[in-house]
Order: sequence, then structure tokens, then C-alpha cells
Amino acid sequence: MKNNEKDIVGRRGVISGLGAVALAGLAVGSAPVSAQNQSAGFVPKKEALDAWMGEIEGDHRVFIDTSNAGGGANALRYSSNILDAHTGAYGGQESDMAIIVCYRHTSTPFAFNDAMWSKYAEGFARFTGESGTDGVAPTKNRLYDTIVATGKRGVHFAVCNKATATLSGMLARGAGMSAQEVHDELLANAIPGARFVSAGVMAATRSQEYGYSLLYSAS
Repeated sequence: MKNNEKDIVGRRGVISGLGAVALAGLAVGSAPVSAQNQSAGFVPKKEALDAWMGEIEGDHRVFIDTSNAGGGANALRYSSNILDAHTGAYGGQESDMAIIVCYRHTSTPFAFNDAMWSKYAEGFARFTGESGTDGVAPTKNRLYDTIVATGKRGVHFAVCNKATATLSGMLARGAGMSAQEVHDELLANAIPGARFVSAGVMAATRSQEYGYSLLYSAS
């Protein structure tokens, strides 16, 4: 090999070596910002208003969100299916599951008992978009019995207070009452175990900070 050829080969070896050292330095000395954030670990600030989610006992956590009438009904089926699958296929206990069903937006009226559905039938029908088979507004909460039965299996219910306030204002106009009076009346006639949250969408997001899987129940 000629001297100039040896020089070229030597320079190539040096350059290759420098490249390897540079890559090794990048791998050891630094990491992408995203990787650094993941390694540091994000810990959300816990708010007192959300603490109840963390107090529900259970090895598995699920938050089922609903925003319309059909979704409100399906959420009860989903929670039942989850409980049945866990006790059947997994051989677990229903108490292993921490499940929250959220009624918000136009599914909110299902969080109230038959007395409220009877008194505010027309208003509830407009709010949910539901009407009876004969076109007459329902005077009973068609989900009430199932909600009670599901609650006895350990399922919890979050209810959107923002939607309740909106509903109260709408109902008050036709009832000759103040919005606050209707709001107080609705809260006093909620489904068993109902917990009113500031906003259903807020509860859905905050539940994930407590380790809940989020499941959206659609029509």
C-alpha cells in the first residue's frame, strides 16, 4: 500500500472513532427532554374536592363517563359487565372494583328520583331529548331501579353540579320558583349515593390522576 493510501485509511479510522465517541457521549451524557420528564415522573397536585375518588376501596378503578340519555343507560350495562367479568373470568370479588358512573350534560336528569321526574316531566324530556312511546313526557326515571341495584353492587355515582344548575334555571322558569329553590330541591331528591361534582368533565379528568381508567359510554 502506498503512503498516501495509508494516510487516507488512517484518517477514515480516526473520523469513525470520533463518531462513535460522540454518539456514546450523547447516549450517556444527555437524553431527550421527553425522556427526562418521563424519568422524573409527573405527579399531579391532589385537590381536596377530588379526595373522595382516592378513598374508594378497590384494586381496579374505572370511571364511566356519560353525556346523553343513551349513554346514561349503557353506563349501567358497562359497569355490570365489568363486575360480572371480574367475578367470573378473573375469579375476583365485586369489592375489588372501584367504579364511578358520571351523569353530566343531558344525562344529568337520570340522577334524580321519580318525584322529580313526575313534577318536571316536560322539562326533563326537553333536557334529555327523550319522550315516551306515545309522545308523552316520561313521569318516571326509567333507570332508577337499575341505578339503585347497581349502587348496591358497589358502584358510585358522580353528578355534574354545573349541568344541574343549568337544568334548575330552565325548570324554574316554568315552575314559578327561583333557580336556587329548584336546585336545592333536585339535590334533596338525588339518586342514592349521588356525589355532586363541580363539573362532570372535571371529574372525568381528575379521576385519571387517581388511577382510574376512563371509559366513555355513548348512545
